[in-house]
Amino acid sequence: MDTLKTPVISNADNSYIIPLRYRKMENLHIVFWLFKDVAWCMVWKPLGIVMIIPTLVISIIIAWRTRQYMSELCHNLAITIWISANSYWMVSEFLGFDHYALIGELTFKHLALIPFTIGILILGFYYLIWKPRHPNELETM
Repeated sequence: MDTLKTPVISNADNSYIIPLRYRKMENLHIVFWLFKDVAWCMVWKPLGIVMIIPTLVISIIIAWRTRQYMSELCHNLAITIWISANSYWMVSEFLGFDHYALIGELTFKHLALIPFTIGILILGFYYLIWKPRHPNELETM
């Protein structure tokens, strides 16, 4: 029986232990994500749009549950933001406004660059600022 409430890093051997119910949720998250992207590829609009919800909600839950570990939090936030950007891009194509000019050569599809950039900045913060300042901190990445 799984008695762990949150992921744990064991100091004895530097093991990162994920409770089975969390791992199952992460695996289900991948299934939802793949269904969303397959629906996008096949232009199955209703399925693609519906799959945004479970994919995004589970990624938020995963980020929340791992918030005590900066390495996990930053990577999981970047994933959540990536899914958001990816979902916006998909919806812009499905609803046909992706190619409309926004400013100059930039189209509404290019607005997805904003969250993509935020995700990169979060990972940049982790690797370039936080991690060098906390060299003795246990990490999972």
